[in-house]
This record gives sequence, C-alpha cells and structure tokens, in this order.
Amino acid sequence: MNFFRSIQTALSNLLANKLRSALTMLGVIIGVSSVIIMVAIVEGASARVTDEFKRLGSSLIIIYYEPDWKDSRKTTRRIESMTMADIEAMRAECDLIQDVSAEMPLGGDVKVRSNDHEMKVTGNAVMPAYERLRNVSVAQGRFLSDSDMDTWAKVCVIGPKVATELFKEANPLGQTVQYQNLSLTVVGVLTAKGRSLDGDADKTVYIPLTTAQKRTMGTQSVGVVFAEAKNSKKIDQAMDQVWQLLMRRYDNLPGFHVDSQENILNSINRILSIFAIMLSSIAGLALLVGGIGIMNIMLVSVTERTREIGVRKAVGAKRRDILMQFLIESATVSGLGGLIGIAFGAGTAYGIGYLTQFIPAMVDPQTGAKGLNISLPLSVSLGAFGFSAFIGIFFGIYPAIRASRLDPIQALRHE
Repeated sequence: MNFFRSIQTALSNLLANKLRSALTMLGVIIGVSSVIIMVAIVEGASARVTDEFKRLGSSLIIIYYEPDWKDSRKTTRRIESMTMADIEAMRAECDLIQDVSAEMPLGGDVKVRSNDHEMKVTGNAVMPAYERLRNVSVAQGRFLSDSDMDTWAKVCVIGPKVATELFKEANPLGQTVQYQNLSLTVVGVLTAKGRSLDGDADKTVYIPLTTAQKRTMGTQSVGVVFAEAKNSKKIDQAMDQVWQLLMRRYDNLPGFHVDSQENILNSINRILSIFAIMLSSIAGLALLVGGIGIMNIMLVSVTERTREIGVRKAVGAKRRDILMQFLIESATVSGLGGLIGIAFGAGTAYGIGYLTQFIPAMVDPQTGAKGLNISLPLSVSLGAFGFSAFIGIFFGIYPAIRASRLDPIQALRHE
C-alpha cells in the first residue's frame, strides 16, 4: 500500500467515526491553537515594545541615582541627586559621549490654566537636547533653546492635547498659561505622540530645566540623565566611562545606575520570552493529553480492525506495511488536528486584534496603529503543524507495533 493510499484509508476511517475522531483531535486542536494565539500576541507585543523604544530614542544611555536600602545601611553617606555639575563633567571628560540631556520630572496631575480653561497635566523640566535625544518633534513654533536655559526663561512647550483643551481652535503660540506659581509663555506645540512607556507626552508641559531649578526648586538637582554615545558599537564602553566618572566624583558611592535602552529592551524581550515559554508549556500539556487520546483511540482501532489486519496479512501484507498504515493514520489524525488548531488559533488571534481596534486606549495617534499588534511568523505555523504530526507518530508507535505483531491466523478467527 502506497503512502497516498494510506492517507486515503486514514481519512476514510476518520469520516466513518466522526464524533470519535473529533474528540480524539480535540486535545491537539486546543494545544496547537493555544500556542498559535500565545505566539501571535507575544510576537506582536515584542514588536510594539521595540517600536516604543525606538520612539523614545534608540541607543541611549540612561543614568540616574537611586540608592538601594540594603546598600544605604552600609554607609551614612548619601546625596539628594545628581546635579548640573555632573552634566558638565560628562560633557567635558567623557569623550565617547556625543551629547547629554538631563531632566527633572515635576509630577503628574498638576493643574495648568489659561483664561477660563484648565486641565491636569504632567510637568517635565528638560534641556534643549531633549528634542533630539528623546525623538520628539515640534508641530508649531519651536522647542526650548539654550537661550531659554541661560536666562531661566518663563516659557514652555506643550503637548497637543494641552493645546486643544486650553485654547480650543485658537493659536496657542504666544499665549500665557499658569503652571503652579509660574506664568509661562507657550513657544511651541509638539506633534502628537500618544502614550508610551514614560507616560502620555501629549498631556505634558515642558519647561527649561534651569527655570525649574532657579524659580521653583532652588537647587541644581536633576532627576534622570540621557546620554548619547558617539558610536553605537561602543555603547558599553561609553557606559563604563560614565560609570567611572561618577565613581570618581562621588568616591564610589553606591546608588548610581547606568544602563542603556538596548539593555532594557533586551530585558523586556527576555521576560516576554519566559512568559511565552510558560504558556507554551501549558499548551504542551494539552498536546500531551491529545497524544494520549490518540494512542487510546488507535488501540481501540486495532482491536476493532483485528480481522481486517488478518486479511491483509493473509494476502501478503508485511509487518512494516501494517506498521506504516497505523502510523500514517495516527499522524493524519494529529496533523489534521494541528491544521485545524492553527486555523482556529490564527483566526482567534487576529480576531482579538481586530476587536481591540475599537478600544480608544489602544489607538496610537502618531502612527495610526489600532489595537493589539498581532504577528504570526510562518515558521511558527509550520513548526506547530510538524510538532502535532510528531505527537501523532510518537503516540501511535505502540498501537502500530501491536497491530503489526498480530498473528494472521488468530486475527482471522477474531470476531
């Protein structure tokens, strides 16, 4: 019996027992569809996170001071934060650094007013280099300048949602807004960027860092520093250079953190990969149950078809012919279940992606992307099908061997 004839016979047996065949394939269908749904969502999430980091500014070095309580108990030395002097030292002494931009988050849910309109915003004190390093663009007017920094200018750049809420259809440039105890002149409006990993940039008010330091805080403190390496291939060396500088300036004081966007992105992707492995393991259990179900049904099939096996052996069928026939049948059952699982899983995943398009919070105003990002590589579908067929072969080996070893005379006598 040739290969295609064996598949035809296997399909005929499936159609002859439709309900039993469906129940047999159910475990495989559930397992494969679970893997497909999980991979499609995780791959899409990974791609979306990567895009988010690119929007925040790729290949950046992130420097901040946050002492660990365990380490802080070992020493009485502590500082409030990094200062502008540290920024100048990085520019002067770190030759692998191209540019540096410090910022000081001023808190969220701060009311800003203009005439009769007010809204809650997030405040952020930044430097002019923020525009390039953090990959923001100005839709109207300009961004903060070095002159604004030098004169502690009472100016601001606002997000598009702030402009719409406070000024409606009017031109916001040159208008005055009340932010905390400052009267700020609007000099620019940013292009819509939407929510990202560091909050909603469209509802943020940006003021010069020196304005916040001199007019409100009374200190030279900075919250976080972003530095750009001159050569992206030497980003690790640049990070080490910044680290050595801080250790020299603060006599090895613990609490400084120097990391890169790339390292953080890799960490997030590793977490997503671990999450994917955990879910795959759960789906693997469903495939295991499906494989055991296939083995049980094939054993029942061997018993039901004992006389048929005897007739085939009597007319010349060899042990390997019977063995291959039952292996092909079990692989067909499992493979067909895998195909159905792939189709169901892909349909469910893309259906979830489609439905989430109608959720306002899932819309990216900058790229226009809506809903969850669904990505299903062809290699995953082929791998899922191949694995489901392997499950059928693996769990069909014992029933096939049992069928091939039947004595033809006793098989013909079987009722």
